[in-house]
Amino acid sequence: MNKVLQFGLHSSKYVSIFELFAVLSLCSSSVKFRALGQNQTSFNKRLMSNATTPFSINNNTKGKEMMKVAAATDHNCHQMVGSKDDQKEIEAMTVQELRATLRQAYAPFLCYCFGRHPNTCSLFLNHRKLGLPVKGLKTELISALQLHMDSNLQDESSGAEIKETSSSTLSESVTIKRKIRNKEEFSSEAYGNEDGERRVKQSTEKKLKAKVSSKSEHKSLAKTGKKKSRSKEEEALLTISSKVLKTDEIISSSVQSEPWTVLAHKKPEKDWKAYNPKTMRPPPLPEGTKSVKIMTWNVNGLRALLKLESFSALQLAQRENFDVLCLQETKIQVKDVEEVKKALSDGYDHSFWSCSVSKLGYSGTAIISRIKPLSVRYGTGLSGSDHDIEGRIVTTEFDSLYLISTYVPNSGDGLKRLSYRIEEWDRTLSKYIKELEKTKPVVLTGDLNCAHEEIDIYNPAGNKRSAGFTIEERQSFRENFLDKGLVDTFRKQHPGVVGYTYWGYRHGTRKTNKGWRLDYFLVSESIAANVHDSYILPDINGSDHCPIGLILKL
Repeated sequence: MNKVLQFGLHSSKYVSIFELFAVLSLCSSSVKFRALGQNQTSFNKRLMSNATTPFSINNNTKGKEMMKVAAATDHNCHQMVGSKDDQKEIEAMTVQELRATLRQAYAPFLCYCFGRHPNTCSLFLNHRKLGLPVKGLKTELISALQLHMDSNLQDESSGAEIKETSSSTLSESVTIKRKIRNKEEFSSEAYGNEDGERRVKQSTEKKLKAKVSSKSEHKSLAKTGKKKSRSKEEEALLTISSKVLKTDEIISSSVQSEPWTVLAHKKPEKDWKAYNPKTMRPPPLPEGTKSVKIMTWNVNGLRALLKLESFSALQLAQRENFDVLCLQETKIQVKDVEEVKKALSDGYDHSFWSCSVSKLGYSGTAIISRIKPLSVRYGTGLSGSDHDIEGRIVTTEFDSLYLISTYVPNSGDGLKRLSYRIEEWDRTLSKYIKELEKTKPVVLTGDLNCAHEEIDIYNPAGNKRSAGFTIEERQSFRENFLDKGLVDTFRKQHPGVVGYTYWGYRHGTRKTNKGWRLDYFLVSESIAANVHDSYILPDINGSDHCPIGLILKL
């Protein structure tokens, strides 16, 4: 034990003798194993002077730490072996030391060191199977140790290298596959709190690590001449790893182009999923089914949207083939209406506009329809109120329902309009709807400026006093609309689905899907069962809001 302590190793039960052989046995494949003898003063000095990494071990040290030490002392091992002085020191070992080396240097320590890699451990256990002698004359013990290590250590080191590389590749593959599974299942456990960009970055890093590991394996095999003898297990592992990498590349690309497919929420519940319109919409209604397709969109400035080359409101009509389109925040003036009408798609001959007269270029709502309505109303009929002079409501009457396009007032910075919003606007609109329901069911749609539940906003805890998510606004939304018989069609169809309709421009939150659900289709309870689909189109840009749609059977 004192001889071991001279090397600066920590003594512990059943471990100290093995620490010594760890330094030697884990050197590179060209190193020849040597033992230490009694006369070791100069040997010790060379080891300690060349050492660049302190070596210590306890019962809790893992195999990876041993591998790091071995790599750090690889150069030292090359310097220690092969000299005449070392040969003399080995020959100076006693019979007891030689026997102890043969008995203990292989299986126990190597299984401890490579315990996480049973196949590698079994390679070194072959020392026992080959029948290394522990009895006999001293010269026989020295010869057995030297000859056996000269002929077998290189193969064993190569085997360990191959198995270690394979294990590394397998570890990377498991990591990548776990990430893929999380993306496919839209897992919310320890995952919803991460940014989309960070996940893409982590995925890319994993992919590069796996590729480097794969390349390292090929180089190692070429050097040792073992490429042809690679096991079927290793071939299969490389094939799986390659397929996983390709799949990860596809998913990473999809995440960047379709960020809404990844669950983004600061406080997700276990069963929540991200809304994906490609997989969560029902099949089309059978031909001949009488229905109406209504869409709504806060365009945040209609004139600018009509000029967009990438995707304009006109292209939305061509793509979606809706019957009626409701608009909010058009920001146009009365004098601009006729000019805007000329730019509308053919077939939508009936359009009705409500413009703000209290503040020009502000607010504004509209309904554009290919179906001629029976009647049209602007505002709530309360003369002189802010509801009417800000152009926030247009109502059209059809054969089987009333359709209201509305832009609910924002409570504003510092919640300056909060009291007006909840005490006047919400109550007045609720009464107006109840009056209409006396004759026909109502569809209320537009930017209602309220994320009603925590599932409707990415960061609920950080927005408790933000306009659109205050306790007062959410309570008013429930009391004046939902408790009065209106049904939130999207939430009814998708109870545990996170789908946003608004992303602020300021921090580029659309790229990471950190949004709010502020746009709704609320319908009278009497026609809620007729809703075939209530959906979101998050892929459409052009505004800080995206369009949403409703397909209603008549």
